[in-house]
Amino acid sequence: MATLQIEVVSAEASIYSGEATFVALPGESGDLGILPGHTPLISRIRPGTLKIRLVDGSEENIFVAGGILEVQPNGVTVLSDTAIRAADLDEAKALAARERAEEALRNTKDKADMAVVEAELAMLAAQAAAARKFSQGRRSH
Repeated sequence: MATLQIEVVSAEASIYSGEATFVALPGESGDLGILPGHTPLISRIRPGTLKIRLVDGSEENIFVAGGILEVQPNGVTVLSDTAIRAADLDEAKALAARERAEEALRNTKDKADMAVVEAELAMLAAQAAAARKFSQGRRSH
């Protein structure tokens, strides 16, 4: 069975390193699915869920807050400022952070600050949605 070497790295740590048979993630222009032998590619990625299908058929899910994807025929590297394993996501914390960011947005008048807060809000909304999805999946098993 053909495999890919997957590396997922955040600003703080290596989040995942191992072999997989398939990777799916939110690319800048739409969702991407990557199999072994994929054409080389470099793309920005949007906040969302990175799904890694492992050799044993199980799946590893990681929330990424955007970043850069590099695909080579035998490997995939994802570089993200923030990457969190699905099991470590906390919807309540993401929603609380989103409320704080919304308050900051209401109180700022500087356009550059607004753009930064709006980007953070989009990332937090995606993180909360991913946490909700994964917690529902855990409850249904």
